[in-house]
Formats: sequence, structure tokens, C-alpha cells
Amino acid sequence: MQTVLVTGGAGYVGSHASLRLAEAGFLPVAFDNLTNGHAEFVQWGPLEVGDIRDAARLDEVFAKHRPLAVLHLAALIEVGESVRHPDRFYDNNVSGALTLIEAARRAGVGAMVFSSTCATYGDPQQMPMDETHPQSPLNPYGRSKLMVEQILGDLDRYSSFRSVCLRYFNAAGADFEGRIGEWHDPETHAIPLAIAAAMGANAGFKIFGRDYPTRDGTAVRDYIHVLDLADAHVLALKHLLAGGESDAFNLGTGTGSTVQELVDAVGAVSGRPFEIADGPRRGGDAPALVADNRKAREVLGWSPRYGLPEILESAWRWHTQSLPRLKAAST
Repeated sequence: MQTVLVTGGAGYVGSHASLRLAEAGFLPVAFDNLTNGHAEFVQWGPLEVGDIRDAARLDEVFAKHRPLAVLHLAALIEVGESVRHPDRFYDNNVSGALTLIEAARRAGVGAMVFSSTCATYGDPQQMPMDETHPQSPLNPYGRSKLMVEQILGDLDRYSSFRSVCLRYFNAAGADFEGRIGEWHDPETHAIPLAIAAAMGANAGFKIFGRDYPTRDGTAVRDYIHVLDLADAHVLALKHLLAGGESDAFNLGTGTGSTVQELVDAVGAVSGRPFEIADGPRRGGDAPALVADNRKAREVLGWSPRYGLPEILESAWRWHTQSLPRLKAAST
């Protein structure tokens, strides 16, 4: 069985990518420091606890498992935290990525799938956004991801190390069997917060801005099911293993939903009304962020299979049934 090292493999997207890797016949080895990940999510291969900034630990894991490639998903991701502590983000996301790349190269591994983000684009100049859109991030989180993309671009240009950068839009949803899902603490993402409001765990849900130039005045976002993201990682890996060139791809549905539409849909799935409060726009929030995913369709043969209904149905089951059991078992 071919082994793949999945950094951040105990996290949200990393665990779903590991699931899809296992289904495709690979052995995913999760490498995670468990700061934000959960050991309970590592179900399809071994867990190696460690930090991507620890070169000696990485060398041990590469020597032990001899992976043929790396899926790199370990990163700090909270935008507001990146503004408060940019040094932490550059240390973890940039220095950590470089330490990981150097360890991979020492081990003779020359292929990496990198978890990037649409936040590298900054303010949208066109909609939908394709991969030629200028990259001008608005915050340290986006800049840290762009820096890694640039490092990988130089390594492709001047060495034999090849990579695929996957620029996520809004990851959402959960495994349909309820084995893994979204578990952040604190939670900052819209869908889990709306579900928590419907469950009565939060006082309500706040909509930031109702004066955007959109169909109902609330911001538009492109929500992509986490299993669709996971499928793209497997296809990107296969692309590299087959000798494909380094590249970057947007991962989104190409269809945006407004925040109000999202709230209405959560209410419909849950059958529970909840309080909605209005707030002012947040600095740096774009009116709309929607992916042009044609390149991923054409080059990788990828296309998203799930829409907002499947995202919310799987997320609702996860947050109301599976997650409470996991939390109770972990206390």
C-alpha cells in the first residue's frame, strides 16, 4: 500500500482527505500536534504526533513510513487571530512549511499537495474568480499562504520538487456517516455558528452587513462540501504521481449563497427558528467570493458533487448527533 503523509491529518479537512485517500487505496499517515486537531479523527491510518517546525521529528516520521508524497494541511487558519498575532502565523504557516519541505526533500520525496486558500486573492476584481486573478491578500493569514505558494513555485522552477496548490473557498459539511466533521474551539465559521443558534447553544446568529450590492444585501460566499475538497486532494495527488506539472486550482462550487439564504436554509434543515441580529460590515469582508472552478474540472477531472442542501444536512447530523457524543467521551 502506498503511504502518504498528511500533515494536519487530525484536523477538519485533513481527516476527510485521509478518509478519501484510504478509499482510493492509499495509507494516510496523519502528522499532527493536536493543538487544533483531534486524535479521534485519525481512523484510516497511524497517527504521528509532532510539529511541522520540528525537523528532527519530521525526519523520524519520513524514515519510518517512507511516504511517496505529502498532503500539507497543517496551518493556523483564523483570520482575526492572524491580525492579532501575525508572528505566530508566519512562524507556523511559513517557517513550518519550509521545514516540512526540507524534510521531504531530504527523504527523497518530491511531490506535495498544499492546502491554500482564496484569501490569497484579496479584494475580488472580477466574479467569479479564476486562478489568474491578482493575488493581494488582506491579512497575515492570506499572506502566509501566498508565501508558501511562492516558495513552492520557486522550488518547481529551480528544482525537481513539484506541487499542487489548492485554493479553498468556504469548506463546510461533514462525513455523511457522522464519523468526522467540523470541531473547532472556538468556532468562528458561519454554518456551525448558525447550527449552534438553532440548537439553542448560542443566543442567536449575527449577520454582519445588510447593505452589500447583492441580491438581498448580505454577503455572498461559495460553500464547498469538505468531501468534495477531499476528492480534489486525491486527484491532485494522482496528477503529481502521474508526472503532472505543478499548478494551482480553485476549489469551489461556482455558485454563491448569501448569508441570509444560508440562515434560512439552516432554519429549514433544523426546523427550529432562532434569533438573528444585524451588525455592521466587518473590515476586509468582500461583498462576494465565488470560485471559477473550470481549471480543476479540465485538468484534474474534478467537479463538486454536493450543494448547500447536502452540506447543511450532513453538518446538522454531525453537530446534533456525533459531536455531542465525541465531546462527552473526551471529558
